Amino acid sequence: RKPLSPVSAAMDAASSLMGGPSSADAPTDGEHRMGTTIVGVCYAGGVVLAADSRTSTGMYVANRASDKISQLTDNVYVCRSGSAADTQVISDYVRYFLHQHTIQLGQPATVKVASNLVRLLAYQNKSMLQAGMIVGGWDKYEGGQIYSVPLGGTILRQPFAIGGSGSSYLYGLMDHEWKEGMTQEEAEKFVVKVVSLAIARDGASGGVVRTVTINEEGVKRSFHPGDKLPLWHEEMEPQNSLLDILAAGSSDAMVQ
Repeated sequence: RKPLSPVSAAMDAASSLMGGPSSADAPTDGEHRMGTTIVGVCYAGGVVLAADSRTSTGMYVANRASDKISQLTDNVYVCRSGSAADTQVISDYVRYFLHQHTIQLGQPATVKVASNLVRLLAYQNKSMLQAGMIVGGWDKYEGGQIYSVPLGGTILRQPFAIGGSGSSYLYGLMDHEWKEGMTQEEAEKFVVKVVSLAIARDGASGGVVRTVTINEEGVKRSFHPGDKLPLWHEEMEPQNSLLDILAAGSSDAMVQ
């Protein structure tokens, strides 16, 4: 039998990815979901992706420092929102197919190819997946690119994209403050500001802010602790948790 191309294999995988009971019959209580804020912004020379780090199981914060920005290739990354399991399996499939694709072509996959593989898996399983994703990267053909793949598997190329539960609070800020041709430093500061606002306003977003900058020179990851983020109107200063206080061995701080 003639071996399948990576794209054909991806289509086969998309058809069988979520075999079994329908989502209507599947239990959802306790599923890990990323009540999330994800952002992707183009700037002059590349792209910056950003995300918060809170993963919840129902009303319980299951992970306060998760990494929602996953690598697909050396030059393409994806921000994940929705069901943690769904977005992780899509990322794993796409990473595998892009590796095959790179070997066959002898050159890195483009951002467009990576985004369309994400779109393919999301669209063909749209009734069974809860996955909203933003794909960002740089290639030698079209430079920095941002593609939004929201719930349902639509694909849109945009100069900036936002997603997740916290995005509801960001449309006005993005429309007002985003500008074309930002420098790398401006873009990095902008996405941190944007995610910090969502963390302040959205109860399902929180933790730290992680950013990934992708351009011709490569990839740079950055980490912004929650106590270093800008504060917004009436937002309280970060406080040590009870566990932090006990670990420090001081009981005085517990008495206010």
